[in-house]
Amino acid sequence: MGQQASVPQPDTQLQVIGAGLSRTGTASFSAALEILLDGPIYHGGTQTTMGPPVEIKSWNQILRTWLAGDRATTLSLLRRRTTGYAAITDAPASQLVPELLALYPDSKVIVTVRDPDAWVKSMQQISSLVQLWFLGAVLLPLPGT
Repeated sequence: MGQQASVPQPDTQLQVIGAGLSRTGTASFSAALEILLDGPIYHGGTQTTMGPPVEIKSWNQILRTWLAGDRATTLSLLRRRTTGYAAITDAPASQLVPELLALYPDSKVIVTVRDPDAWVKSMQQISSLVQLWFLGAVLLPLPGT
């Protein structure tokens, strides 16, 4: 995790669900979880930008079925994407906490937070550099968006 995408390990199951928004310390949180859980961590930003193209394709499919209200397909696709990881953090998975808990009911949910003004400034800096494909999913549950 960090400079390269994590590789799933057989027989590894989600123990921690990171419910914090992007830019709230999710990368540092993921690095700590990797040490504490001694397993691969699925950090959304790292996996989707540094992993194989299937990462983005699979999240597009997961989010489409989620938005369409197809819970059974969403859960199936989400399980396929998360199998082999000890924890998951960052968007877009942070928007699917109820679904992840349905799949992994014994997982702990941890929410990372950040000062709202600093968060907005950080998001503006990032969005000025590149248009994030999942920005809509990150902001979707926020009031007024």
